[in-house]
Amino acid sequence: MDRITERYVTEFSTEYHIESLDESERFEHFAAFCVIKQHHNIHFDTDDVVTGDGRHNQNGNDGGGTDTGIDAVAIIVNGTLITDVESLAMYESDSSSLDVQFIFIQAERSSSFSAAKVVTFGGGVTDFFSENPRLNRNARVAAAAEVATKIYELSTKFDRGLPSCKLYYVTTGKWQDDTNIQARINILTEDLRDTDIFSAVELTPVDAARLQALYRQTRNAVTKTFSFPNKIAVGDVSGVKDAYIGFLPSTEFVKVISRETGEMLPGLFESNVRDWYGYNEVNKEIQSTLKSETNDMFVLMNNGITLIARKLVPSGNRLSITDFQIVNGCQTSHVLHDNRTLLTDRVMVPVRIISTDDEGVIASIVRATNRQTEVKEEQFFALQEFPRQLEQFFQSFSEESKRLYYERRTCQYDRLGIDKGRVITEANVIRSFASMFLDEAHRTTRNYKSIRDKVTKEIFAKGHRLEPYYAASYVFYALEMLFKKGKLESRLKPARFHIIMAFRLLVGEPVPPMHANEMSRYCDGIMKNLWDGTRCEELLLKAANIVTVVAENDFQRDNIRAEPFTAKVRASFPNRA
Repeated sequence: MDRITERYVTEFSTEYHIESLDESERFEHFAAFCVIKQHHNIHFDTDDVVTGDGRHNQNGNDGGGTDTGIDAVAIIVNGTLITDVESLAMYESDSSSLDVQFIFIQAERSSSFSAAKVVTFGGGVTDFFSENPRLNRNARVAAAAEVATKIYELSTKFDRGLPSCKLYYVTTGKWQDDTNIQARINILTEDLRDTDIFSAVELTPVDAARLQALYRQTRNAVTKTFSFPNKIAVGDVSGVKDAYIGFLPSTEFVKVISRETGEMLPGLFESNVRDWYGYNEVNKEIQSTLKSETNDMFVLMNNGITLIARKLVPSGNRLSITDFQIVNGCQTSHVLHDNRTLLTDRVMVPVRIISTDDEGVIASIVRATNRQTEVKEEQFFALQEFPRQLEQFFQSFSEESKRLYYERRTCQYDRLGIDKGRVITEANVIRSFASMFLDEAHRTTRNYKSIRDKVTKEIFAKGHRLEPYYAASYVFYALEMLFKKGKLESRLKPARFHIIMAFRLLVGEPVPPMHANEMSRYCDGIMKNLWDGTRCEELLLKAANIVTVVAENDFQRDNIRAEPFTAKVRASFPNRA
């Protein structure tokens, strides 16, 4: 491994607590992180995508030789990384369409690329999608293949096209456009295309230089430079550095929201109150307008797009924007991107571009621009105000050992040299809180949508104390560290939210109301246990043991991810029904 790649792998390993792994395993995690970050900007744990490493071999389930030639698998559905079949349940009854990407990675520290490795890698991917697989799969590959099978059972929701399949062959060598290897790549991709289950298939060789560039991209904010001649500068506005209003050619706008590969940039709509709705009646009408001979009327028929950037640099008719979000216009953006091959410069888009770091100004703009259709006040609070308060609370502790980082905005901590284990995503805050304080550990995966639907009512509700969200998140962090250090076997991971619930039951009852001052005092007691490393570990190991006994050592999903199992865990504690 060259000196620069080695330094990057070491830096990554320290930030993500994988120093104990062998170098080859650490490289697999590093390569998976760099590649997947191109497609999925939300913070994720590479443990969830790498198919096998030293920490997963304790029971012989995930040993080497059974990963079928695949070192990592990422399945991204509507911008969400899906790691088990239960996570797809929320899409079964949902009317929205599915946008699916399959990403496969083979990572070698070799100084050269190998045609034989391409064949092995391709064989593993082909077998992955086979209805009658022949290769011996470890538990992680089998779980990912189960997700793929379930996705294709939902194929009626592929309104935006079949899933894409992207393969990356990563080495620390230099790609030389070897004709023999390229021929193998062409044969492999053609064979996969011939299955007729993908919209596109690509195999990309990634050498040391490309891998290093990908890692550097994860540390830098996205910048886009584009032509914007039809604009008017807005005068001085309190809290705003720069602002422009105008009409942007749709072709330029699509470039702004797309990667060089043509895919939409991930994480653009994290500050948006509404998600992509799919092709409902309104979005079908937008599409119909773009397909019509009078598509130049689009500019008069559309409410436009509001974009907020942390940095904006004008230069004549061009603008450069860095670290930006679309806070209004999610539906329009998706329809334009989906129909980009139809667009010409005569299709113009009304655009507001605002540069500000003032969170209050951002919140006000989000609120105002999303009033075109009804959004309830509690939705604004739960999706905008509460996360902002939580982010500030998590970072308010002066001691680094007590501090957590709530990822309110996509990639906001990627460029900081902090302990990435302390970065907690919104989904894990919600899951941990629901497990620890609502006793709903069984719903964290199998029926996560039912928990997400509690946001504004029982979760992220106005008046809730912030301490229980921090306490639940800290338990999640501390538990993950035990898994990473090998002090808990990875087979217990499917029950991790039950362990979080059991931790709180060990600390004591009753739980005060979420809005009461008493809740603050109650959480103070929990946090004292959490901040005492020895005591925290002791309680978590005890909680894990209780869950193991209740599970009768069976951590199959069907056994533990159901309400009766949660009830059994609760009943194992005194004075619990």
